[in-house]
Amino acid sequence: MRKPRSTLITTAGVAFAAVLGLLFALAGPSAGRAEAAAGGIHVGNGRVVEGNGNAFVMRGVNHAYAWYPDRTRAIADIAAKGANTVRVVLGSGGRWTRTSASQVSTLIGQCKANKVICVLEVHDTTGYGEDGAATSLDQAADYWISVKSALQGQEDYVVVNIGNEPFGNTNYTAWTAATKAAIGKLRGAGLHHALMVDAPNWGQDWSGTMRSDAASVFASDPDRNTVFSIHMYGVYDTAAEVRDYLNAFVGKGLPIVVGEFGNQHSDGNPDEDAIMATAQSLGVGYLGWSWSGNGGGVEYLDMVNGFNANSLTSWGNRIFYGSNGIAATSRRATVYGGGGGSSGGTAPNGYPYCVNGGASDPDGDGWGWENSRSCVVRGSAADH
Repeated sequence: MRKPRSTLITTAGVAFAAVLGLLFALAGPSAGRAEAAAGGIHVGNGRVVEGNGNAFVMRGVNHAYAWYPDRTRAIADIAAKGANTVRVVLGSGGRWTRTSASQVSTLIGQCKANKVICVLEVHDTTGYGEDGAATSLDQAADYWISVKSALQGQEDYVVVNIGNEPFGNTNYTAWTAATKAAIGKLRGAGLHHALMVDAPNWGQDWSGTMRSDAASVFASDPDRNTVFSIHMYGVYDTAAEVRDYLNAFVGKGLPIVVGEFGNQHSDGNPDEDAIMATAQSLGVGYLGWSWSGNGGGVEYLDMVNGFNANSLTSWGNRIFYGSNGIAATSRRATVYGGGGGSSGGTAPNGYPYCVNGGASDPDGDGWGWENSRSCVVRGSAADH
């Protein structure tokens, strides 16, 4: 989301290693260090999973901390509404006030105290290439390295969203190389958290750049631990567009999350019903924009009025308590003692999808067994 204008923001030997590396590259999206190590939140079989291998389906909202650092109850209030994840806006100091390492530590502490997963994002990159005030993904990577002390050891609780909407509607073809470079820089610096990368085109990927290049970006991550985030506003105003985009990733075994969406927008009317229903059916995470504090004509995206948890807006009521809403579909992360993402969606035949995919189907017929009941392996012969 663009900042509201009315706020102060808006490697036996070397040869063996080479062969092994090649095999990993050929194995596809689900191979790599992260699945072998299985430490912290990571990607497994094309899904976001916890360190214990349980699926984790994000259900939450965005909080504009960078512009409202005094709203210290926001994370607690969001968690109290049933969210299992909060995406927190940070500033890297390029465009907006830098969120210090100590502040990052405090935010992570608040997330842990309230038993939600923290998706931390740098907002200064918004619209880079089109907006002259925006900073690059390389600069965002430098910021994350500078707050490394606050992040290390928090891999069970934190996802690092490298940069918000890192390219606008111009020069967006640079997204692929820039994203690969930023991932490589962070891994080289010793950060092995799950990384989230936003699409170009103000996050909406109308050009299909992320959709086309996601597999190569994923393969470039030595940890194979990158999650893709699409922001759905006016470009996604029909159910067909929503389903087509999300299914393109799920069908390829690539992890996808709807990192932002709303119920209306100045660039068109997003189909929030289709977004939430499709995400639930596919077992895909969603994070609505945003808790409170919007301005510049998009105040309708506030979920509560004036950061008052007891004053829900129509959008707030919809995302928390409507069909496929947060209250009904959110499952607390097991690291906090929750039941985890037991809901991986439902197959057309009415059976639940197997959260652990083919690992639950030893005979390969498409039918698995989880939680004392039959389940369907997504994309198998039984998936009809």
